[in-house]
Amino acid sequence: MKKIIISIALLVFSTLAFSQNDKKATTILNDLSAKTKSYKSIRIDFAYIMENKKENINDKFTGTLLSKGDKYKLTVAGQDVICDGKTMWTYMKDANEVNINDVDANDDSFTPTKLLTNYTKEYKAKLIEEKGNNQVLELYPLAKGKSFTKVKLTVDKALKQVKEFVIFDRGGSTFKYTVNKFITDQAIDDKTFLFNKANHPGVEVIDMR
Repeated sequence: MKKIIISIALLVFSTLAFSQNDKKATTILNDLSAKTKSYKSIRIDFAYIMENKKENINDKFTGTLLSKGDKYKLTVAGQDVICDGKTMWTYMKDANEVNINDVDANDDSFTPTKLLTNYTKEYKAKLIEEKGNNQVLELYPLAKGKSFTKVKLTVDKALKQVKEFVIFDRGGSTFKYTVNKFITDQAIDDKTFLFNKANHPGVEVIDMR
């Protein structure tokens, strides 16, 4: 599965001036970022579609993202991606294998934390459509050499929450995430964001740090 991390983190690109964005897009993203940061925790149940017409690929999954500050747990496509803010565990259920990595602040992966809070530091944005309660924006990475070319983001105008986002990568694939449930401020134990080897007897551990 394409490395996502929100991880929910999954954060650091160019800090070029945001003046290149249209003012309405800037306001929407600033409000969205502030609202998201105000939550103590977030749970998102989502549908995911990865499509590449040239390669005749169309994969569909459902998943869940739990986020609390810099910590997150992403469950999708037979994998758990768990991060406590410093260490990331990627557990493949079918193989009973876990890969361990340090969190790299310079990683260009598209993470939940990046998606939900760091618009103004990382992207040039423009508002392309307002229809009913939906506001649709396109975001372009400011830094060169990223693995994706743009993100199309749909925002709930009233709730100031993400409804859908589509990532367009340089290989011609699109990764579409549609939010089915967005639940905030639930109590989540910090142990949720740690991989416990004892819960997975016989697990193969590959430490890549």
